[in-house]
Amino acid sequence: MISKEVVVNLPADASARPVAVLVQLASKYESKVYIIAKDKKINAKSIMGMMSLGFGQGDNLTIQAEGQDAESAVTEIANYIESIA
Repeated sequence: MISKEVVVNLPADASARPVAVLVQLASKYESKVYIIAKDKKINAKSIMGMMSLGFGQGDNLTIQAEGQDAESAVTEIANYIESIA
């Protein structure tokens, strides 16, 4: 299992689009991918689950993945979350 903690770089007026893109990124990997925030562990491939997290600018998230392409999944998702603008 691979995990990485990141800080969200998300403008305060952001729409649901960044979450949708994050779900698309996670869905292209075979690994199980989770986002952990505020004591919740959510399947990163679930749009409804990800919307329920309600994360925003400056929040700390942990990306966790398990499977053959876990390292690539964590790296790409972390880069995206840290660079959303």
